[in-house]
Amino acid sequence: MSVRELVVLGTASQVPTRQRNHHGCVLLWDGDGILFDPGEGTQRQMLLAGVAAHDLTRLCVTHFHGDHSLGLAGVIQRINLDRVPHPVTAHYPESGRRFFERLRHATAYRETVQIAEEPVTADGVLAETGAFTLEARRLSHPVEAFGYRLTEPDGRRMLPERLAAYGIEGPAVGLLQRHGTLETAEHGTVGLEQVSEVRRGQRFAFVMDTRLCEGAEALAEGCDLLVIESTFLDEDRHLAHEHGHLTAGQAGRLAAAAGVRHLVLTHFSQRYTDASAFEREARAAGFGAELTVARDLLRVPVPKRR
Repeated sequence: MSVRELVVLGTASQVPTRQRNHHGCVLLWDGDGILFDPGEGTQRQMLLAGVAAHDLTRLCVTHFHGDHSLGLAGVIQRINLDRVPHPVTAHYPESGRRFFERLRHATAYRETVQIAEEPVTADGVLAETGAFTLEARRLSHPVEAFGYRLTEPDGRRMLPERLAAYGIEGPAVGLLQRHGTLETAEHGTVGLEQVSEVRRGQRFAFVMDTRLCEGAEALAEGCDLLVIESTFLDEDRHLAHEHGHLTAGQAGRLAAAAGVRHLVLTHFSQRYTDASAFEREARAAGFGAELTVARDLLRVPVPKRR
């Protein structure tokens, strides 16, 4: 059975706390494991969360501030120590290549695994695997930053009542799905579109460290699961804007406007002790769908298709 879920590794922002590790999460998507923003301590958090280096197929870094990237050194060395049997692709802002190289080669170790570097230079598609399309959009932060979006291709959902109307059943259904048309004695050529409807592919986005901007809006649009920073509460919106961050209220309004089905708030400033305040502000801003205030080691399933 395929697994599609988010594994939260850390939920702090610049400074970790006793309860919150530096930021990071893994999206498990069928056979892929995409590690986003591995902050310091990520290797240990993976151990606690039950995520192995073998699970990782991509590393996606939004920007090169320490709380989003200092864990790269340990993760890359663990990938090599465990002799992961497949290449691992790394995406990060091209402008931070020197930081990636420093972290990748921070200490001596034996390289046994191919780390394929594919830096991000502009908005657009980064990879098309057949199972999903991965794209990046520029965000608004003091250093160059990109958010990431994963989109599954649309499929088709067979409609039993229409199949019955055309007398199509049993193995004939599979033939129609594979070939797109089917010759029938009573109804002639029946096309797949006559007995099915579009099943929209699932959509996931990861939006960190940004002010409100077009890139964040585009990434969030129509997402089944949106992971987004809410570093500040609305009372400190001036600090959020100054430092290139969102408040919980801004994140809630953005998600509501985008039609997000499940919103995950994370990347919380250490100045706040009441985590429930983030949900209250996102709700007050108009977000009414499913909402999770992330905590370390939480697992969040991607919502089932409608």
